[in-house]
Amino acid sequence: MRRFPCLAICAGLALTTFTAISAVPAVADYSLAEDNHAGSQIAAVEGVHGLPDHTRYTAEGQTLGHDVSGHQGAVDWNAAAGAGAKFVYVKATEGTGFTNPQFGQQYNGAHGVGLIRGAYHFGRPDVSGGAEQANYFVDNGGGWADDGKTLPGALDVEYNPYSDDKCYGKDAAGMTAWIKDFSDTYAQRTGRPPVIYTSTGWWTKCTGDSTAFGGSNALWLARYAPEIGPLPAGWAYQTIWQFADSGSLPGDQNYYNGTEDRVAALARG
Repeated sequence: MRRFPCLAICAGLALTTFTAISAVPAVADYSLAEDNHAGSQIAAVEGVHGLPDHTRYTAEGQTLGHDVSGHQGAVDWNAAAGAGAKFVYVKATEGTGFTNPQFGQQYNGAHGVGLIRGAYHFGRPDVSGGAEQANYFVDNGGGWADDGKTLPGALDVEYNPYSDDKCYGKDAAGMTAWIKDFSDTYAQRTGRPPVIYTSTGWWTKCTGDSTAFGGSNALWLARYAPEIGPLPAGWAYQTIWQFADSGSLPGDQNYYNGTEDRVAALARG
């Protein structure tokens, strides 16, 4: 008879302890965020296979630009403009727990020398919802201004740098829904759908070749090779091609698929 109350009390204590422990939320890992940038994982997974013929692409009216992140540190914007840069994307945020400490110097500095610039968000579908990350992005520098010098924000979706699960634990339907949630929320906040940055390989693997975005979102495609190659499902052409992870400009090298006035047209919407 003396043991029964003890068993009841101990069971109650065990239940209380278990409940308290299970209620502790997991802490998101941002240990790589300083070095994560557009294409860092695409280069690692898909490799680098050569460079395009710059004479050809310049003759075809392609416009040279680049993208930077905190990985580059403070950028010499006068030198970048002098080397031929006409536009730039700057990493603003990752997930819902990291902002680029160099964002102000990079984003405002690009504007100061006359470059058309935009911000991008490194997507983390493993840590929070698409809408939550779109709001975090807009609230931390990723908005759009109708000033003719600001590109719509871009969503960078690429291989997961924090795990061997390169699709962040989501199946194709779940990933497509996450991207749509981000895109719809960004469009509601800014009036512009975000540009989508990705590679054909990642898009095939992680969205199952979704065609849901080709009619609404401009494509910024990463492929480090002499030719752009096949596009992700849903898009008839790329708006921007990230063709190298280093070159004459700070950060990654890009061609806009058109002349400089077309870059301005994207900024104006």
